[in-house]
Amino acid sequence: MKQLRILGLAFAAALCASGLQAEELTGTLKSIKESGAITLGYRDSSIPFSYLDDSQKPVGFAMDICYGVVDAIKKELKLDKLEVKLNPVTSSTRIPLLANGTIDLECGSTTNNAERQKQIAFTNTHFLTASRYVFKKASNLKSIDDLKGKTVVSTAGTTNIKQLTEANAARNLGVTIIPAKDHAEAFLMVETDRAVAFVMDDILLASLVAGSKDPSLYAISTDAFSKPEPYGIMLRKDDPAFKKVVDAATAAIYTSGEGLKLYDKWFMQKIPPKGLNLNTPISPELKVEFAKPSDSPDPDSYKAM
Repeated sequence: MKQLRILGLAFAAALCASGLQAEELTGTLKSIKESGAITLGYRDSSIPFSYLDDSQKPVGFAMDICYGVVDAIKKELKLDKLEVKLNPVTSSTRIPLLANGTIDLECGSTTNNAERQKQIAFTNTHFLTASRYVFKKASNLKSIDDLKGKTVVSTAGTTNIKQLTEANAARNLGVTIIPAKDHAEAFLMVETDRAVAFVMDDILLASLVAGSKDPSLYAISTDAFSKPEPYGIMLRKDDPAFKKVVDAATAAIYTSGEGLKLYDKWFMQKIPPKGLNLNTPISPELKVEFAKPSDSPDPDSYKAM
């Protein structure tokens, strides 16, 4: 009888514990469990991170990562199925729509910085961009110092032209800086030899090269005018349980080698809808980041080994 009583008490304790675990589900995980759905925010033209293909379906590097996170959430919550809802966002709406609960994850090319972390959270970094320059291979401009005394273009009103101006003064380069009205005009100046180089975010330069008449004519510098800027998938702030699941999911993707496969798919191969190849090899810094995932907003924390 005593043994039965002990077993009964143990069973009751187990029931209480399982009930407690169910009650402990809070925040985003709780709402996903109760609704059976998760909402992903996507961009319509952030190639190759998150954009619409020719059938108006959101695709991209960040979208693939988000779908991997969805699978991990489904497993964590022991759901037979989990509906994925898709909601478009822009640079101005992405943070408000995340904060007010319209979307649960923002899958795009959002820079993780200390200022934004006051409002929302980021999971592990999935890309590092920097301010570099595109040039014609024939001009052999392998370093920033090779730009001395030459004409260089950048887009007016950007941080990139500010960085170029500062480097010009600091290094005494004697560069003639031309401000272009937009990225297309700036690239055209290099194309037509009115400038030897165009300074801009490297991934944007890669997309301009891929869409040019002859991509084989151009190269993007290794030298950069800025420190690495981390891109991360956004989620709501002050939801540690949800962040723990998302962080574990992204870390598993990056450290398993799946992250490298996804990178190759979107940055080194032809992508829909036009079959462009951005031909952007993974940086040494991002390789290190994938090996040891981090959600740091500090550019100085991203260094090649």
